[in-house]
Amino acid sequence: MNTPNFRQLRWPAAAAGLDAQARLRHVVAGALRTNRPVAVWREPGAAEPRLLVARSLEAAYTGLPPALDAQAPAGFAFFPFRDSDHNPALFLPADVLYDAAQPETVAVSALARDLVPALTAWLAAPTVEELSWHYGAQPVPHAATEAEYTALVRTGVAAIEEKEVVKVVSSRAARRPLPPKFDSLAAFAGLSQRYPQAFVSLVSVPGVGTWLGATPEILAEVTADGTFRTMALAATQPLTADVTPRTAIWRQKEIEEQALVARYIVSCFKQLRLREYQETGPRTVVAGELLHLRTDFEVNLQHVPFPSLGTDMLRLLHPTSAVGGMPKVAAMDFLHKHEGYDRAYYSGFLGPVNVAAPGIARLYVNLRCLQLRADEAILYAGTGLTVDSDPEQEWQETEMKLQTVGTVVAAAS
Repeated sequence: MNTPNFRQLRWPAAAAGLDAQARLRHVVAGALRTNRPVAVWREPGAAEPRLLVARSLEAAYTGLPPALDAQAPAGFAFFPFRDSDHNPALFLPADVLYDAAQPETVAVSALARDLVPALTAWLAAPTVEELSWHYGAQPVPHAATEAEYTALVRTGVAAIEEKEVVKVVSSRAARRPLPPKFDSLAAFAGLSQRYPQAFVSLVSVPGVGTWLGATPEILAEVTADGTFRTMALAATQPLTADVTPRTAIWRQKEIEEQALVARYIVSCFKQLRLREYQETGPRTVVAGELLHLRTDFEVNLQHVPFPSLGTDMLRLLHPTSAVGGMPKVAAMDFLHKHEGYDRAYYSGFLGPVNVAAPGIARLYVNLRCLQLRADEAILYAGTGLTVDSDPEQEWQETEMKLQTVGTVVAAAS
């Protein structure tokens, strides 16, 4: 955990019998009770989650630090598909940090020392049963029917045929009732166990809402040794006993869909006049119960004159052609006219910056996610369209993707 300028608080004796997960629940409960933003996440392959609390929504930054490097503040990025008054681009400062892998202490930043008395009370509180999550004030998005979505696909294909766009990524929302006494932290733990190689997150911000997800896609990563990474992830088919990464056969439509995403990343490098990158793939990868095609890109920042490459690439990449389409402006204009709802934070991006250690940032595309409301969940899924897209198959692909996070509300179906 990133500890410079942080004070380490030890748990009081009253918490001696609590395990790491119970302690995490105590900190979350205190943050929600005092109306503070909170983010809980578990990195791919990690055994335990981390937690961040911002001292207030007003203390959050709008936008990213100028450069994703060791000098950037520690925090958690939570960005929408489109920035708006209802869905602001947030960078939550790491005022309180808790790592369940190091459960004996909680870290408090120098800027949030006034939180120490309140935090001490949170840690010593009795057992927490229910949590009062933040729910956004945004209207419930329209949930497209199969007929409506297949009509959208046909409109998208027609736009490609007319050369208005090269590719467009259509999406839809779906509403699911929540089971009685639905436990968001238990759902987070369930997703973490079910999808060990995904980035699993639970973010709750006053006025913005509460979002839960398990995404397979890195948007941008900067490592402590000075390496920048991103990936092109596209094309989808179910993982079955007969179809594995070694036996998967991809149609031309899916190969072209993935190639367009990879080309878009290369075009972003070219805009920065960067030629020193390494490209690997495409290869078939597993994400939950699905298979995708993936190409990896890597840049050694010590060998190129681009100290702000991470932030510069984020500004060029988001929203990527894997979630919007290309050309970017034309595809975004198509979605604004035809998609029929506000994606909010679905297909935005999120992740920690300088939390694990100085100079480490990992930002993920917010896919396979849902927004939690008092008694229902809003699920989201999309599909990349090309000239060969079949409307019925695109609907079925969204159904497959909705199952990733839909497992946590299946009991209510």
